Amino acid sequence: MASTTTADSLRVDREKDWDFHLRSLSSNARDSSSASDPASDPYILQSVKKIYDIAREGGSEELVARAYPQINKLFQRCVSALPQSQTSNGALLLTILQFFLDFGEVVLHDADPSLKAFFRSCLSREFADPVVAKATLDFLNLNKAKLLSSFPTLLPQFFPLLLKLIAWNGERLEKSFMMLFPAMMSIGSFLPLFHSLMDLPILVAALEKVEKSSGSLIGSSIASIQKSAAPEMLLALMDEAYTGSAIEDRGGDSGSDDNIDIDVSDPVFLDILKDENDGITERPWTSPAMTAMLQAAINNTQSERLKQVLHMTPQFLALYFSIALRDVNDSLLCALIPMVMSRYATTFPDKIFSYEVQKRLSDFMLAAFQQCPKFIALLKKPITDRLGEAYDNPAKTELALHLCWAIGEHGAGGVAYKDVARELFENLELLLYENLLSSRLGLSQESDIEPNNVAFRKSSQARLLCFVVTAIAKLATCHNELLPRARVSLAKVARSRNIDRRVWRRACDYLGLMSEPAICLSILGPSTEKPKGSGIINWSEGGSKMIAHVPFYILSEQEGPPFHDFSFSDIIPEK
Repeated sequence: MASTTTADSLRVDREKDWDFHLRSLSSNARDSSSASDPASDPYILQSVKKIYDIAREGGSEELVARAYPQINKLFQRCVSALPQSQTSNGALLLTILQFFLDFGEVVLHDADPSLKAFFRSCLSREFADPVVAKATLDFLNLNKAKLLSSFPTLLPQFFPLLLKLIAWNGERLEKSFMMLFPAMMSIGSFLPLFHSLMDLPILVAALEKVEKSSGSLIGSSIASIQKSAAPEMLLALMDEAYTGSAIEDRGGDSGSDDNIDIDVSDPVFLDILKDENDGITERPWTSPAMTAMLQAAINNTQSERLKQVLHMTPQFLALYFSIALRDVNDSLLCALIPMVMSRYATTFPDKIFSYEVQKRLSDFMLAAFQQCPKFIALLKKPITDRLGEAYDNPAKTELALHLCWAIGEHGAGGVAYKDVARELFENLELLLYENLLSSRLGLSQESDIEPNNVAFRKSSQARLLCFVVTAIAKLATCHNELLPRARVSLAKVARSRNIDRRVWRRACDYLGLMSEPAICLSILGPSTEKPKGSGIINWSEGGSKMIAHVPFYILSEQEGPPFHDFSFSDIIPEK
């Protein structure tokens, strides 16, 4: 009896609270001071939260239906008031969106327009607000499963805006952002997302320039500035944002880092600051605007925000590539690899950042070739182009090393791709002969080059030749019709007098191996295809073989006495 009385009392109190907070929403709508800026009412957020809590605890569809008209009107008023609002609307709109997601089916409300309105009208203005940024990521992570099932294109569409959010707010939101990151990847966002991740440090630099020229980013919509119909305003803002000086001050000190002249109509920065994915393409780093931005980044001291992004970006790329290898279809993977090649030597000019990013790029590229060796055959043209650029700079040399290794390791895609193997073999031959005629890799003929640079480039040349020689030997082992040409190429290396000793030794070893076809195929054969035949060792079975099997396994269990005259006790010391 007592418990029934208590329950009735709680129900009555809940209905009183419900009526009180609904009246608060109504009075907010009637209040002239709040009509133009609903979020300025300090009690409105608490009323909406209380209504949501009561609706969730009570489970009454009638209560939800009574509250929905008022909450929906409040949402629309907040969105309309955002351009003139002086108050943060993020927390209030997120609470209303949670109400729409949880009770949308009850009141037949489609939350898709509301979610897009939040991103376009609110988050585009308040992504720099740390409170709104954290609340947004918490909201998206909480509702991630529902968003993926009911609104699968939402997060992929607005991933540029979410990248602006993490770029500006830094490492304190890194964990929440990485939890949400997989939901941003879809067929339509997969390739554009790669370029945006690579350019994340540039995004930070651009946002900092905007803040320096026009004040706090909170409350100002960069997207609306970009779409402004006043060309003079756009020119003035872009000039101040990316050169550090107003249009009328261009005659100032030209030696200042901030006064680098750029083309303010360059579309590169418009792409960088976009909020939505509209098929962002690779940004030309040779454009005047991008060159000016990179030069300023090199000359100026790095901000704490930029340092954090330089640390986070390699982690984002590692997550991106792991998801790509696991979930993305072969067509998109194949399309991504040429982009990876093109960006390998085009990264933000920071040594540690470049090293970490290039490591992620090469690891992904080699893993993709291992997962699907036929990519090498399909991408013959871009691979050939990159091999031809091996002399340009150290980064492109390193990329050529990885490509040479992949070509040899996977037999140019496999035994079925003989024409591709022949063409790639010819490119490896060309690369080999060019290096044999040159004493320095990528070195100009000027005589005033520092000795340290000469030594470094000679070392790079030796490394490249080691990989080229190995690729030639492996490719010929997989495709026997190339063996005569491979022997000629390796013999030229072995007869060369000025070659690095490491390269010479490797060429001699491969020539010796080629005289024993079975052993050569066991050692140099493609890792993705298991060779079979007399005397061929399958090294993947090594863990299951006993020591006594070794000589007989090599001899393919031939009859008669073994062709050896040793005992394992001769080479294993006694205790």
